[in-house]
Amino acid sequence: PCAVMANDPTVKAGSWGAHTVEKIIRIQETAERLQIPLVYLVDSAGARITDQVGMFPGRRHAGRIFHMQVRLSGQVPQVCVLFGPSAAGGAYIPAFCDLVIMVEGNASMYLGSPRMAEVVVGEKVTLEEMGGARMHCTVSGCGDVLVHDDAEGIAAARRYLSYMPQSWQDAPAAVAPHGVTPGGEDISRVIPDEASRGYDVMEIVRGLIDADSFFEVKRLFAREIVCGLARLDGRAVGVLASQPRFKGGVLFVDSADKAARFITCCDAFNIPMLFLADVPGFMIGTAVERQGIIRHGAKMIAALAQATVPKVCVVMRKAYGAGLYAMNGPAFEPDCTLALPTAQIAVMGPEAAINAVYYNKIQELPEAERDAYVNDLQDEYRQDIDIFRLASELIVDAVVQPAELRAELIRRFRVYATRRRDSVPRRHAVPPV
Repeated sequence: PCAVMANDPTVKAGSWGAHTVEKIIRIQETAERLQIPLVYLVDSAGARITDQVGMFPGRRHAGRIFHMQVRLSGQVPQVCVLFGPSAAGGAYIPAFCDLVIMVEGNASMYLGSPRMAEVVVGEKVTLEEMGGARMHCTVSGCGDVLVHDDAEGIAAARRYLSYMPQSWQDAPAAVAPHGVTPGGEDISRVIPDEASRGYDVMEIVRGLIDADSFFEVKRLFAREIVCGLARLDGRAVGVLASQPRFKGGVLFVDSADKAARFITCCDAFNIPMLFLADVPGFMIGTAVERQGIIRHGAKMIAALAQATVPKVCVVMRKAYGAGLYAMNGPAFEPDCTLALPTAQIAVMGPEAAINAVYYNKIQELPEAERDAYVNDLQDEYRQDIDIFRLASELIVDAVVQPAELRAELIRRFRVYATRRRDSVPRRHAVPPV
């Protein structure tokens, strides 16, 4: 069962009056009392200004809706399917939901309309540019799933909820297990030998999870990292994977935010997590420093450090620098750290490390001798960070062949299902937001 709030756009354009607000608050209270998911079907012109005294400033007026959403957050899943506009204060309904599904060409959310923007700040902009579905799903990140029509939106909400428990007190329901997608069984040839060459991590994901079970979240936003729900032998699992196909899998401000929210959601609703790491680290440079890359990276790492669900890290090709930490490295209490034979774990790659440490000495050598000297140093560095050596030092728990990885993950997640989830006694952490 689930609770549903639905605007009726055929009645006063779905706008809010005093009784509208009271009805929304009551269904929120019902969802909390029954501990069941709440789905918001939104198509509203916003609050009626003519009725503001009766629905805006008071204790059980519009602000109480958002208070209740925050109160419900982490208690029960909240999903918003945005069929049409969600304007002004009403835009916070999708903002406080766990998942926002938007219908392309119809859905929009914005604090100020294009007409208001032109009057107040002198900006001429279209509705799509201001707050359209595609903009929010690709640029702002406020939208999670872009769909073509209302029916597809409802189907997406149902599918998402199929991975979720009824409330934080329950475990996600398992379904009948399936094998991987036919033809996707062999993942051994997906990862190129060249460390800097890109590939599509979805080929790895499809070779590990049950066929047709992947539900991707924010697919069009911050594409250098992949987040999605899937099934592994019928059990729900959250997958967070580096995506070398885009920006080399480097973590940026948006990808850190995307990952932090996904980790928090999985942890809230008892969904185990699988991390697939092939990450050079966080992006550097003046542009990202001014955007707050340190703060946003800290947000992702903080979310990971507080997550107590079963977690498995698989290092596929490389995990360098703080990227290792962000992708659930050994220091962040994964239930295990696995590695493919191709993996490297280090502060930085051989090329960058040798350049950083030996730059002056390299420059002193005759040019004809430099390449041989650098190659020798890089070979020594690779031996130092050899994955089997790291396994012998108990940094990596197992080196697994690609053909055996799915079976290994199924066995381990089955065992880790009984993990104790103790939290640090305190009010709450102070997040670096």
